[in-house]
Amino acid sequence: MFFYPRIKNFFLATEDNKNASILPPVNTPTRQVLNVNAELLKFQTLTDRTVVSGNLLPDEEVDLTFESSGKIIAIYFQEGTAVKEGDLLAKINDKPLQAQLKKLEAQIPLAKDRVYRQRTLLEKDAVSQEAFEQVATEYETLMADIELVKANIAQTELRAPFDGIIGLRSVSEGAYVTPATQIANLTKISPLKIEFPVNESYSRDIKVGSNVIFRVEDSNGMLREHQAEVYAMEGKIDLDTRSLIVRAIYPNARGAILPGRYASVEVTKQEITHALTLPSEAVIPEMGVTRVYLYKGGVAEPADVVLGMRTEERVHVLSGVALGDTLITTGIIQLRKGMPVIIDNLSH
Repeated sequence: MFFYPRIKNFFLATEDNKNASILPPVNTPTRQVLNVNAELLKFQTLTDRTVVSGNLLPDEEVDLTFESSGKIIAIYFQEGTAVKEGDLLAKINDKPLQAQLKKLEAQIPLAKDRVYRQRTLLEKDAVSQEAFEQVATEYETLMADIELVKANIAQTELRAPFDGIIGLRSVSEGAYVTPATQIANLTKISPLKIEFPVNESYSRDIKVGSNVIFRVEDSNGMLREHQAEVYAMEGKIDLDTRSLIVRAIYPNARGAILPGRYASVEVTKQEITHALTLPSEAVIPEMGVTRVYLYKGGVAEPADVVLGMRTEERVHVLSGVALGDTLITTGIIQLRKGMPVIIDNLSH
């Protein structure tokens, strides 16, 4: 009666031993290996810069008008061409003034003769000092009247105030114009001014003589880089935009760049030429410290670092790592001290 249960227990025990040999041990620890990318640390030039929108302005620009009213009798310039300072551009009728000038100038010999005779008589005490001063005053008044007419004649001439490119004219010969009538626009494009705003955080780093880079498209639609020099800035920061308006000068010797265009302006705040830098994504702020992970002997090892200047992509490291260290740049959140890692891609 007791034989069968013993046989049953024997087979159960044998089956348990068989299963035990197949299944893995319970709670046996497994070591996770993480595939990462890394970078070999080296010295680089780190530049803190900002890019803002700017406008290209002419060095000088003026709307040309006459100083007096009258009918235009001649236009001497060709639209869209270069003119020199002092060139006669247009003329209004001055015949009445020329006639008045001729009348006054005809009186000069007589007035001079009267002064000469009165001076001779005065030296002989033949006339009073008052009589001599009267004819001398009449002569000076005549000469002043002549200068006034000449000045009025000059106002009938429109001359270029500076070298530049004259634009399209708004009037024709025969038109009656006043000082409010615009004849044309004159623009000086060599040199060229670049006006741009900088954030107040950069305002202390911008000085007269600082260099800036600006980029404009050429005729083929390609961005071309040019260098300009800061020559002036506003005396205060704008309260609405919290920015400082700055102007730089560019020679534009051949006049290849026209004013009125948009420009992308690059302003450098600080540049460190021999800096050990880290990519920003490799840095972990953690519990009041800043930490990175280094690859050492096949495992990840944390290192606390002190950082300096930051740019959009990289950050200057002041201490905590050394030249030639292998910095882990991916999988940062998953890393733990001593975790085995395999480097898939190593940047130099």
